[in-house]
Order: sequence, then structure tokens, then C-alpha cells
Amino acid sequence: MQHSEMPRVVDAEWLAEHLRDGDVVVGDVRGPNAHMRGHIPGSRPLVLGSPPPGADASSVADLAKEVSLRLRRHGITGEEKLVLVDRGDGVGAMPAAQMAELAGHPRVAILLGGLAAWPGELSQGPVELEPVRAAALEPDMTAFPTRQELASRLDDPELTILDVRRQEEYTGKSGSACDPRQGHIPGARRLQVDELFGADGMPKPADEIRALVGDAKEIVAYCHSGSRSALATLALRSAGYGARNYAGSWHEWSRHPELPLER
Repeated sequence: MQHSEMPRVVDAEWLAEHLRDGDVVVGDVRGPNAHMRGHIPGSRPLVLGSPPPGADASSVADLAKEVSLRLRRHGITGEEKLVLVDRGDGVGAMPAAQMAELAGHPRVAILLGGLAAWPGELSQGPVELEPVRAAALEPDMTAFPTRQELASRLDDPELTILDVRRQEEYTGKSGSACDPRQGHIPGARRLQVDELFGADGMPKPADEIRALVGDAKEIVAYCHSGSRSALATLALRSAGYGARNYAGSWHEWSRHPELPLER
């Protein structure tokens, strides 16, 4: 996965400084109605959906093509610096970023704190989208970790698999009743998602996160269904890690008896 000089997580100060740059596009992932009621000036509604809870390589490839089409419908070509904005909790922006990266967009960032962090005036009303026929988007399958990838890399020293669930979920003592098996992915480290965030709900400073995580060249985070691990991925990226979210998480892994587990 290639990335430009743009950071993968930006703050409101960065966006205010670069908002009028010709190559910066702000995509508001809250939906058209919320965008119409109030949005960052110049932004456009950008609904990309969320990663499916379980997928194999072929279905991920099909999804990448569909997301590429969605981006082009919203006038996104892959040449711009794309900043994604949600209401402020990261729940919408991080999955949307993963979808855009899957489609092959090389310059995707998330606005830390979302719309709630924006200090300037908001605009109202609809925005007319200008679809594009061609785009510089080549699907990037590595943006979407699959169970097959993780199973093949359990002994890979370059990959840190990070379980961000509670201790009792990790040990298998008290997991979700809907899962047929309990435990964790072999070799996974545990770091509960709450430990990555401060009392204000924002990711802790980068040095504090790095003190918790340590050296890691590549991280894939997972939880039960991909939501907590999406937030963990946001925090890890804010600290400079190359982090991805395994959307299928334990909900998917536990349903495949051929996949190993530890307790």
C-alpha cells in the first residue's frame, strides 16, 4: 500500500490550513441529509458503506470494484488528498477510509474529532456532485485483511496481530454467546481498545500509544465484530503505525473450525 506525504490522521488545524488547497477534497461520511443540515465548507457527502463482516479474496475483489464506482460517482479520482469526516467518534470515518483504500485511493486521511472538532463556520444546503468516468484507482487487496491472509501469516514476525477485546473475551472465559468457539487468534497480543484513548474520547498522544504498543512494523487489529478494532486502528494510525482493521474479527474467525485458536 502506497501513501503520499499526507498523514493518515489529520486534525482540524491541518484541515483549516489546507482546506482551500486545490488537491484537497473533504468527504463527509455522515450521509446526505446530515451533510445538508451542516457541513464543512466545500465538503461533499460521501457514502462508501462499511466492510462486510466476513469475506474471502474473490468477494473482496468484487467489493473493491464497487467502491471504486462509488468514488467515481462522487467525483473522486484518486489524484486528490481525501479527508474523511464523520460526527466525531471515528465510527464512520475509519471504515470508510478502509473502503476507499481497498478501491485503491492512495491518499486518505481521517479528521480527528470529525465535525465536532471543526472550529469554523458550517455551510448548509445540498451539494451537486460531479461524477467522473475515469479515475486513477487500482484496487488494493491488502487494505482488507482476510482470514486467509491472517491464517497464512501467524508466524510472520513482521505482523503484529492485536486483540483489542476485554480480557475475558481474549481468554475465552466469557465471549459472545453467538460465537461457536471462544478464545483468540494464535499469537495475538491483547491491548484493550480503551487503553488507546484518553478521557476526552480522543486517541492518546502518539508517545503514550507507542509506549503501550512498542515496535511494530505492521499491525492488524481485531475485536468481536470489527467496530472496536476500527477505533483501535484509528488510534494506532494517529501514532504513526501501519495499522489495518480485520473487519471479520472473532465473529468470523470462530465460525471456521479449520482455523486455529488459543485460550
